[in-house]
Amino acid sequence: MTISSDVRAVLSHQEIELPSWAFGNSGTRFKVFGQAGVPRTPEEKIADAAQVHRHTGIAPSVALHIPWDRVDDYAALAEHARELGVRIGTINANVFQDDDYRLGSVTNPDPAVRRKALDHLLECVDVMDATGSRDLKLWFADGTNYPGQDDIRARQDRLAEALAAVRDRLGPQQRILLEYKLFEPAFYTTDVPDWGTAYAHCLRLGEQAQVVVDTGHHAPGTNIEFIVAFLLREGRLGGFDFNSRFYADDDLMVGAADPFQLFRILHEVVRGGGLAPEAGIAFMLDQCHNIEPKIPGQIRSVLNVQEATAKALLVDAHALAAAQSAGDVLGANAVLMDAYNTDVRPLLAELRADQGLDPDPMAAYAASGYAEKIVAERVGGRQASWGA
Repeated sequence: MTISSDVRAVLSHQEIELPSWAFGNSGTRFKVFGQAGVPRTPEEKIADAAQVHRHTGIAPSVALHIPWDRVDDYAALAEHARELGVRIGTINANVFQDDDYRLGSVTNPDPAVRRKALDHLLECVDVMDATGSRDLKLWFADGTNYPGQDDIRARQDRLAEALAAVRDRLGPQQRILLEYKLFEPAFYTTDVPDWGTAYAHCLRLGEQAQVVVDTGHHAPGTNIEFIVAFLLREGRLGGFDFNSRFYADDDLMVGAADPFQLFRILHEVVRGGGLAPEAGIAFMLDQCHNIEPKIPGQIRSVLNVQEATAKALLVDAHALAAAQSAGDVLGANAVLMDAYNTDVRPLLAELRADQGLDPDPMAAYAASGYAEKIVAERVGGRQASWGA
């Protein structure tokens, strides 16, 4: 099977953003397993991300997490990334780690804590200015654990006030990407628990606010592709945090738990024009490689998204539309299944070879010697790990 020029063009320009934190040590609330050779600094995280891009060709940007990636000179960090062939992408705020945030950050009943949280969000916009980043991703752990603990409506008012202040600080080409999460660490109410809440706040904020869909942040059985289709239709899908879950927010490698779901999601992205550069959708990974090697885990994740995208692009849109119009339930489903069951790996290997890349990125990285190099060189100092 040959790959059409249109499909080849789309795949050639696909970009997947890597999370800096995926290269550090991570774990569960029970244990963080350290690995030899993990980065000790933001610069080393970016160097590892550059290896993923070197072997896949479609991972040219790295998301930062502040303060985990705090440095004295962000412009210099951006230049360091450019020298390695990548760029700084989304800036992620952190208003969940400090003791002050026990009862929330921007929704906390204490005005002083709210001010501290807002100051951090504004600091992150400063980082965007220095690095040339377009997107500020906001996830809030805010919520309550017990009925009556706080005023649910008042917390929404406080959230809206903080979001508006951040929007007013943005430059004309910058955006808020608002993430949601069903539960955890707040178990009674979560202040941004679902896509509808995030969407409602983004509508109030205007065109510079869009919704992020984290594929692990939904109740079991939720039809994520419907959410994607709806937000695309409304022009409010700002990006993805790609990962896999079996139970809750597992942050496993994307496509590991349900590759068919990933295909269905990307089919809606293709159907809604979400792969076009002008759509502005940020396709990001958000994962924790707790037991597997970090860089190969990211390479495998990028390839999983690429393979699912290729399959989604192979869906015969005309045949699908005809079957749908005719009410041919089985025929329409068969069109999707034919695309999903296509082995696209030879096509993607051919595409990589044409781009001057090794057809097998996993094998190429294993043979590169980089893993052995960083284990030997990164001795001493504190590893940049989860919570660093």
